Amino acid sequence: MNISVFPFNITIKAIDKIKQLVIKKKIQLKLRIYITGGGCGGFQYGFKLEKSINKDDIYIQQSGIEIIIDPISSQYLIGGKIDYQENLEGSKFIVINPNAQTTCGCGLSFSV
Repeated sequence: MNISVFPFNITIKAIDKIKQLVIKKKIQLKLRIYITGGGCGGFQYGFKLEKSINKDDIYIQQSGIEIIIDPISSQYLIGGKIDYQENLEGSKFIVINPNAQTTCGCGLSFSV
């Protein structure tokens, strides 16, 4: 399914980092954002670069980047914000999720 607007906010810093990662790989890739069971909160966020789109994926192309999300994961991200953070601990994408009841200190797991 193609949509033209993200069901969540994505910061300029995150958009710029996605563009850098795709350019570095020198092939057309999309950022997959997904949620799996695990982590200290019960669910955890995942990010990876992929070439292909699955039949049921939600495909978003905006601001020069392409994002794919499976329909189940998208339900947990509605209204959230994706950012990219660099600090003494390292660098990573982070999710600020209003749907999460609790989040882990690492920022990668949550519960609903």
